[in-house]
Amino acid sequence: MSGAKSTARTMEMARAAGFDLCGVARAEEFPELAHLEEWLGRGYAGEMRYLRDPRRRSPSLTMRGARSVIVCALNYNTALPKSTELSDPRSDASGPRGWISRYGWGDDYHDVLGEKLEELILHLRGEFPEPFEARAYVDTGPIVERVAAKYAGLGWLAKNTCLIHEELGSWLFLGVIVTTLDLAASLGPAESPAPDMCGNCSLCIDACPTGAIVEPYVLDARRCISYLTIELRGAIPAELREPMGRHVFGCDICQDVCPWNRRAPETPLPDFQPRQFREKSLFSPELEWLVSLGEEEFRELFRGSPVKRTKWRGLMRNACVAIGNSGIRPGGPRFAEIRERLSYLASLGDDILAEHARWALERLGFSASLPQAPPGRVVPPGGRR
Repeated sequence: MSGAKSTARTMEMARAAGFDLCGVARAEEFPELAHLEEWLGRGYAGEMRYLRDPRRRSPSLTMRGARSVIVCALNYNTALPKSTELSDPRSDASGPRGWISRYGWGDDYHDVLGEKLEELILHLRGEFPEPFEARAYVDTGPIVERVAAKYAGLGWLAKNTCLIHEELGSWLFLGVIVTTLDLAASLGPAESPAPDMCGNCSLCIDACPTGAIVEPYVLDARRCISYLTIELRGAIPAELREPMGRHVFGCDICQDVCPWNRRAPETPLPDFQPRQFREKSLFSPELEWLVSLGEEEFRELFRGSPVKRTKWRGLMRNACVAIGNSGIRPGGPRFAEIRERLSYLASLGDDILAEHARWALERLGFSASLPQAPPGRVVPPGGRR
């Protein structure tokens, strides 16, 4: 079978495995990756040391004899409002609400895409009899998936650094298969990747509350709310806490305001619908509920969820910041319960939790030296009222 026919057949099998898009790029250096060292040198990676892996310079470095990169995309856009479309969460009768990024509402995309990629590899082995190696990655290896996706013909890299497909927008999970199979690239020798169609639009840059998009196509991860709520393990810089608003895990703002997402199709997959837990939802969740979760409940609720990456301590830290930004005052919904929980977190002896809980208490108008709430009236980690 010719290289072009092999690629066409690979794309057919990817669609059969459930992917919305598939393309093939050669396992070689991509022009964008030539700027990786400069980006790292500016310190924009923050504490994400894995981004310094030298193999990220080219997919060919991840596997001996690698020839092709199969890039697959899966739509995760659920039929629920964007973070920028909701009314003021402080006016909710159930109390203040937080925001979990759309990709964190359902099952862990690493698992969902990983299973589909492994299924595709099985189909490839049945289709192509010659021995070959193949390795699947979903944010789990030294591959810059969005750059590979560009050269596989799946879209362009936007000013917010996300991949955008002209019809599907940017609500896309990406997974890749690096393989020794010699497949023809989806883009022919005379073809170029999709043109940059961001034009003069700067909505994503203007909307970022922390100024993380320092210039078009350049992200300072240290200022990104997704980094601050997920990757950062220590204290969130004081000057970035208020701009974080009510975000407790990730951020969707730069995608929510993108014109290319206005008509993005919705996914029918149940995997990415918001999880329900004892009549509570991960869509715009109640902050009093989140901050009351013990460690055992956290593990139960977020088993098989992307949110588990932030760990219980990180979610409590983030919830403290969101509560501090909520603007609730004495007499407001769930105010007493929230104050109790913050007081408890401030008393645990964990420096990070104490700092953020006290910050929230001060924002609510209380002294940072509040004593521990009375025994029996707070929820220790692992328990509930």
